[in-house]
This record gives sequence, C-alpha cells and structure tokens, in this order.
Amino acid sequence: MSERAEQPRDESLYSLYRRGIELLEDGDFEHAKGPLEEAARQAPEKSSVREALGRVYFRTRDYKRSAEEFEAIVASHPVDDYAHFCLGRALTKTGETKRARHHLTMASNLRPDRRDYRIYRERLA
Repeated sequence: MSERAEQPRDESLYSLYRRGIELLEDGDFEHAKGPLEEAARQAPEKSSVREALGRVYFRTRDYKRSAEEFEAIVASHPVDDYAHFCLGRALTKTGETKRARHHLTMASNLRPDRRDYRIYRERLA
C-alpha cells in the first residue's frame, strides 16, 4: 500500500472522506476505495460518502457496486438528480437498459437544463 493510501487507526469520518475525495480527484481510484469504503462502513447514511464511493466504483469499472451505492442514495433522496443520473449510467454499463432509462429520464426531468442528462437518456431511447 502506498504511503499516501495508508489509513491511520481511528481516523475520523471526515478525514477518511477528505482523503478519499482527494485521491478520487487526483485520479487514484484504486487507492480512493479504502478510505471511502471505511467511511461508508462508519456512516452508511451519509449520501456524500456513498456518492463518492459510487463514483470510485464506476471509475474502476465495478458498475454493479456503483449502482448499489447510487440506488441507496436514490432510496433516501428520491429527488437527487445526480444520483439518478449516475445510477442510470451504472445500470447502462451492467446491461440493465430498462432500469437505466427510467433513472436517466428521472434525472433529465428533475434537471431539464442539464444537456448531459438528456444526451445519455436519448442514447437509450
């Protein structure tokens, strides 16, 4: 494990989240998993943590786990357009086209100003 990805004992939730986000933003997706998975284990109700973890899973091509994270967010925050969008993208990658279309449509309807949402929705139409 690289020095950068090592996890100190008893690291706070915020510290885990910040470290995971920094690694994610730096494109170090594999090393971002550890702190974000631990943060999600500590606080499964935190949608910000689950979103970051879902993004990491998507970037590491673990689309099923990515979809699971975004499904959890949509279940607790049904008007989160970004979660619907990401769930739709992950489901597209798993081949669940019908479910993906539903979530991409939801995202597009919640935020009609988002051109990217419309483009992905139209690709599945």
